[in-house]
Amino acid sequence: RVRVDKDAAGSVIARIVALVEEASATKAPTQLFVEKIEQRYSVGVVVATLALFGLPVALGADVTEALLRAMTFMIVASPCAVVLATMPPLLSAIATAGRHGVLVKSAVAMERLGAVDRVALDKTGTLTEGTPKVTAVHGDDAALALAAAAELPSEHPLARAVVAEARARGLELPEASDFTAEPGRGVRAVVDGREVRVRRAAGTHADTAVEVLVDGSAAAVLDLSNRLREGAPEAVAALARLTGTTPALLTGDNAGAAARIAAEAGLTDVRAGLLPHEKAEAVREWERAGAKVLLVGDGVNDAPALAAAHTGIAMGRAGSDLALETADAVVVRDELRAIPAVVALSRRARRLVVQNLVLAGTCIGALVAWDLAGHLPLPLGVAGHEGSTVLVGLNGLRLLRDSAWRQA
Repeated sequence: RVRVDKDAAGSVIARIVALVEEASATKAPTQLFVEKIEQRYSVGVVVATLALFGLPVALGADVTEALLRAMTFMIVASPCAVVLATMPPLLSAIATAGRHGVLVKSAVAMERLGAVDRVALDKTGTLTEGTPKVTAVHGDDAALALAAAAELPSEHPLARAVVAEARARGLELPEASDFTAEPGRGVRAVVDGREVRVRRAAGTHADTAVEVLVDGSAAAVLDLSNRLREGAPEAVAALARLTGTTPALLTGDNAGAAARIAAEAGLTDVRAGLLPHEKAEAVREWERAGAKVLLVGDGVNDAPALAAAHTGIAMGRAGSDLALETADAVVVRDELRAIPAVVALSRRARRLVVQNLVLAGTCIGALVAWDLAGHLPLPLGVAGHEGSTVLVGLNGLRLLRDSAWRQA
């Protein structure tokens, strides 16, 4: 028996294809600004061309000579190279990032990534592996079975760990109804006619702990542990070098677990016990102070903060649908070291955009000055104009090389 839950258009592959198409169709703020200026500039070039032809002819100049000068001026003054200066570097950077497991959703996002000057990281599933395990059950198997039944519909990594532990013990999971998930707090469901709540345990623990309540009474406490993700300390150090500020840890977990992971990763700014709206408020607080925050998360709890941040990156392998939809970029392979690498790539793309604009402006200015002050042959003007356009395009395409992706 085969059951299809979603249309093929909703599959992961189809969504990635749609995101790539969307990224190719978007325009970065710099590109939009250039196009806005280019429209007015083009009108000015046409008016100047007509004046450059009409005035000399009215004063008795040779018509053929005036026409050639005006035609040469229009060709060399056209802003083709300027318009092409922005998108090749950004689209090349998007393609290179994609080959290395980072899906940047748009040219806007790629440009914004390079501007971040502060980073905030979620803990579970982001800084740590997305597969926590139950290390201790302070209670009986019946309470664990009820907790697993209540957690079964949840997509949170801790919920999957509770379910996995119950199944590993061979426990039968009753059917749950009236399931409700409260992001950052826990879940509630009715199991065998009893109300079961699974929520964060109060107090400080060395590991993550959740409390199981059955009909309002404490039935068990489950301890869970989660290992630091491979490459996390190196990624944190690289992000600190790039932004000049050590990343912060924003987590809904208890202070003890947060402090332990932060110490292993090299983080000093730790904010624990945060609800989803409190994470978002912490990000807005930095934004109001003038910072451009990069938020990295994976769960439903992180979605408000991802939306509030200047730029958001989601961990793709275990990330929730809402986090993947909200983020500006997705790390498909869950490699933390890819995050500083894509930020550094974005900065290189931004530098190439500036280089291209300077190069294009210099070539246009030199050719226009030559045509107005002296005699610029039409073939040479065409070669200079087209050559500068090709040069700008090739300069932007340099980011397609594998060497452009360097660990920061």
